[in-house]
Amino acid sequence: MTTLRSEFLRAVEERGFLHQCTDLEGLDALMATQAVSAYIGFDCTADSLHVGSLVPIMLLRLLQHTGHKPIVLIGGGTTKVGDPSGKDEVRKLLSEEEIARNIAGIKKVFERFVTFGDGAGDAIMVNNAEWLDRLEYIPFLREYGRHFSVGRMLAHDSVRLRLEREQPLSFLEFSYVVLQAYDFLELLRRHDCVLQMGGSDQWGNIVNGADLARRIEGRTLFGLTSPLITTAAGAKMGKTVEGTIWLNEEKLPAYDYWQYWRNTEDADVGRFLRLFTDLPSAEIERLEALEGTEINEAKKLLADEVTKLLHGEAAAAAVAETARRTFEEGGVGAKLPTMEVPRAELEAGIPAFELLRRAGLSASNSAARRLIKGGGGRINGVPFTGETHLVTLADLTADGVIKLSAGRKRHALIRAV
Repeated sequence: MTTLRSEFLRAVEERGFLHQCTDLEGLDALMATQAVSAYIGFDCTADSLHVGSLVPIMLLRLLQHTGHKPIVLIGGGTTKVGDPSGKDEVRKLLSEEEIARNIAGIKKVFERFVTFGDGAGDAIMVNNAEWLDRLEYIPFLREYGRHFSVGRMLAHDSVRLRLEREQPLSFLEFSYVVLQAYDFLELLRRHDCVLQMGGSDQWGNIVNGADLARRIEGRTLFGLTSPLITTAAGAKMGKTVEGTIWLNEEKLPAYDYWQYWRNTEDADVGRFLRLFTDLPSAEIERLEALEGTEINEAKKLLADEVTKLLHGEAAAAAVAETARRTFEEGGVGAKLPTMEVPRAELEAGIPAFELLRRAGLSASNSAARRLIKGGGGRINGVPFTGETHLVTLADLTADGVIKLSAGRKRHALIRAV
């Protein structure tokens, strides 16, 4: 393979972000000689992004750090339609109010990773509702719909797989590819955007956008995708037994976020350091070569660096200290997730299984009962005597809290108010 000239694409390849590119040599030649604008779209299906969105976010960060302009496209318009990619059923349609709340929730995350402003290399954030909401149906079909082959649209994995499984696919979702292609064209016209990036499941949509710009404007646009990341065990990023790893702290405390990365499998440490931190490659090579118990130091550094990017240096240091006190000294860390319980309830007593569920350490009462029966449920470091054990004010420690544990790595504090 030809040695890449542009700093961005060299880093993309070296750090594991590169899956496919429409014209790698052409894009490399362009980015080696001038700054380009590139975008990634994020639909607003929830009020927070999760860890699965970190690869595209870090890709935008890398783009800016190598001298180019990131465009964060918020899908206020396309969210009303629903991307069928990776889905087995029709998405729930969200109201305008729900979409607005979701947009407000996800916007603040990006400021942690890229710098916004009015300068040439500053990131910008745009909402595709700005142009999609104003489209007139018949003029849009006449002007742009004629450039899309139904045969090609049916061949998209997102469409083909749904049809092969005889799963429902609405015309609304089927039209998503046309709208995403139009987004690329609009961003070219408004911001001279020549590159769209995304996950590998977006390849067909990205190619269609580049093709539409060639047909309408006679311009060459580029597409680049990253691999969809799974753990060494084959699990999807961002999903755990306990639930989704959200990026907004109000949905997932910084401590739990740090702990998620601390629990990375040995085989994933090097790969995740390259994708999700700014550490130089030479340092990553040293860390991933560690063996035995030493690899745990690399995992702690991974957790520190990733948490620092999202929550800030002070928060990362605080949760790392909490983890050290909790695991290495057996103490109670100040940054453990904390739930306040009315003093009157603790005076009467709360069943152990119920409190574990309320503290977020078990998904349900039945799961909490199983945890306790298996010896994994603890109070102040001691296994519960039974699933109906009553937790009372008498269980408060000298620190004025009750420490609940689910296994060795998940903890929460109960505070009486």
